Amino acid sequence: MTTPGDALITLEGLGKTFLTDEVETRALVDVSLTVAVGEFVAISGPSGCGKTTLLSILGLLDTPSAGRYRLAGEDVTGLTATERARVRNRQIGFIFQAFNLIGELTVEENVALPLTYRGMTVTEQRERVADALARVGMSHRLKHYPAQLSGGQQQRVAVARAVAGKPAILLADEPTGNLDSANGEQVMALLAALHGAGSTICMVTHDPRYARLADREVHLFDGALAAPAGAA
Repeated sequence: MTTPGDALITLEGLGKTFLTDEVETRALVDVSLTVAVGEFVAISGPSGCGKTTLLSILGLLDTPSAGRYRLAGEDVTGLTATERARVRNRQIGFIFQAFNLIGELTVEENVALPLTYRGMTVTEQRERVADALARVGMSHRLKHYPAQLSGGQQQRVAVARAVAGKPAILLADEPTGNLDSANGEQVMALLAALHGAGSTICMVTHDPRYARLADREVHLFDGALAAPAGAA
């Protein structure tokens, strides 16, 4: 069982190479990184530097070409697709730039969807959903559909969906990218509150204002770790 300060994520020499039409693209190069339980880490860098590739590997949506990845002490580098899906469902919460809500489902049903794959009782699912929506201030929109919500409200629902499963880590990919500044600040305040309550967060962002809200900034350049902009 992990406790605050323990290593939740450990990457050792991580690399990712894409091969297309005999062209080799090195998206990640020898990335070694540790993220502690309860830490808020911002991943920044220019477009095309490997941020999203790194987040995809952290979320077990992709696999590295080289190196090792340990999550909560378990080596997850060589897991099968089925095994990765199991770990994702139980230990990882995703917050996407595009919200990725299902338009035909209500707010309640969207938040409950990942829980249905865990074999939970309906009662437990409803309790988890109610708690998650209360945390993001969206309990009053339980029966609404995504099209009836503003962009900021949709992102709050997406955050609720991510936290309902009580994951070990939240992965946020440009969570304010589709929002205006006011809604972006509200979502960042929500993430800061979740972090304050103990959540571990890795967030990709282009915005230096939001990167500064994290405990630590990890800067990528050409797929490799580099010092943050302005660092000595």
